[in-house]
Amino acid sequence: MINRDIFAAFAAAEQTHWWFVARRTIVRGIVDAIAPPKPGQSVIDIGCGVASTLTAFHPQYACIGYDPSPDAIEFARAAHPQFDLHVGTSVEAQAAIGKVDVVLLNDVIEHVEDDRALLKGVVDHMKPGAMLVITVPADMKLWSPHDVSMGHFRRYDVAMLERSVAGLPLQPVFISHFMSRLYPIVRAVRAVSRLRGRAAGVSGIDLSYPPRPANAVLRSTFAGELARLLGVVRGTATPYRRGVSLIGAFRRA
Repeated sequence: MINRDIFAAFAAAEQTHWWFVARRTIVRGIVDAIAPPKPGQSVIDIGCGVASTLTAFHPQYACIGYDPSPDAIEFARAAHPQFDLHVGTSVEAQAAIGKVDVVLLNDVIEHVEDDRALLKGVVDHMKPGAMLVITVPADMKLWSPHDVSMGHFRRYDVAMLERSVAGLPLQPVFISHFMSRLYPIVRAVRAVSRLRGRAAGVSGIDLSYPPRPANAVLRSTFAGELARLLGVVRGTATPYRRGVSLIGAFRRA
């Protein structure tokens, strides 16, 4: 279980930190490209943490979040009282999963030993036509004290993510690496972290607060990958071949 200090750091950073802002821009952009929002639609974020990603969907969607950490939900409720937030796992969320149009699993399945069992439990309760968006940390070459503090079991490659959903009643839309432009920087930081035996940022993880101009450049660089990812969705571009993370979108058959 992630400790309270990490969620406190996330809550303090979610509104302005380049990583949070760019990632939710990308996730919302992907969802809009595949299934433009309609009145009355809803989204559920399983393992929502401090509910940062849900802010990208409000108010066009009714926003529901579940996280097993009471600390995470405490911070999320304080910042986002307009969301329907619950302490619980994907098992407690099953009834809600069956009613929503979009299911998010953002950096979640790497936290459980049996990722396939978690995914099956989610997909089995999705309604036909609903969309599933999964993000995971990529590339075991980037394994570092950050992953240990975050409680990760693994980092993924494309084949691993494909195996985790193989045989489930899902129609794949696309899979690609992302946070690719910043990969060399992150790999260098993680290499130093391994040598030092500790993460580069606060609370035992690689979360730091750059000066405002640097934050803006990093945000723009990361979020700028959305254009190519949308091209992948449309079949006019190729997926990124490497990156700090992977993103996949699937439709429930």
